[in-house]
Amino acid sequence: MDISEFDYNLPKEAIAQEPLEKRDEAKLLVLDRKEGSFQTAVFRDLGDILSANDLLALNNTKVIPARLRCEKESGGKVEVFVLKEIGEGRAEALVRGRIKEGLRLKMPESEDRVEVEIEKRLSSGKYVVRFLSNPVKDVLKNYGKIPLPPYIKRPVEPKDRDYYQTVFAQKEGAVASPTAGLHFTPELLASLEKKKIDHIFITLHIGWGTFKPIRNSDVTKHQMEPEFFEILPKAAKTINERRENGCKITACGTTVVRTLEGTANNGKVMAGNGWVKIFIYPGYQFQIVDKMITNLHLPRTTPLLLTAAFAGKELLLESYRYAWKEGFRFGSYGDAMLII
Repeated sequence: MDISEFDYNLPKEAIAQEPLEKRDEAKLLVLDRKEGSFQTAVFRDLGDILSANDLLALNNTKVIPARLRCEKESGGKVEVFVLKEIGEGRAEALVRGRIKEGLRLKMPESEDRVEVEIEKRLSSGKYVVRFLSNPVKDVLKNYGKIPLPPYIKRPVEPKDRDYYQTVFAQKEGAVASPTAGLHFTPELLASLEKKKIDHIFITLHIGWGTFKPIRNSDVTKHQMEPEFFEILPKAAKTINERRENGCKITACGTTVVRTLEGTANNGKVMAGNGWVKIFIYPGYQFQIVDKMITNLHLPRTTPLLLTAAFAGKELLLESYRYAWKEGFRFGSYGDAMLII
């Protein structure tokens, strides 16, 4: 399976650079796999399209302000992108700039000139960095920037701290947002429950691998970055009982799909926590997920391949052509689609 099969023409102006002021006013592209049809709706009308007793699975991860702007004694600029804390004032990070082990950096924005040391280079191209005298979480809270996707070509703004989080974000640990969930509001969730469309939460801390390009022409050779997940016993029980009763499971986002499918065993969701590594591309047989909410993904990306596996590659690409003509916005701050 060649990566070129998942390429398509996407004009730059179709990639959303700003969030909508009202989250649930995003357009919603409804793709019906059985009928092979598309229609345009509005996300706030989701409850009119899903069926009563459908169960909605949401990701309650919270994005950390992972980007730090640092500088060397010489004044040279270095960016430290914190991936995860690994204890004792240390973190695993991507670092951009000319550096070497032992180099100490300062954050010019901090009054006390917080220092960061490049402690060790890892074989994967990542680094262990050590925060001197300051806890990692404190440094990120005070000086970190929200890690917007690289295709958003503008500086991070204060509003991104709110708009790049879901309204149900709770557990810190992601370096990218579960963007299909950005369209929900408390009012929409309440209206869904009134229509007997309940929701449960799982957690997947999205890593930088969601933006990692597929460099192999053969997509099956691409290696997904492992991501930490947690499924509480109550959530697993609810999903399994609903499925046994014939209800449909609607996964909100590729992150939820990966978590549910990556932890499934003989058609049942297993409670627990750990690392999910599954890479889903066309040919995969889904065990748990019946319907899927997602955004419109960029070419040659792993979320696009997963969505193509669920919708069918040709039908998905046809729906994207339809979406572009209808003025849909692509990417993390873009519009949504529902695949039924």
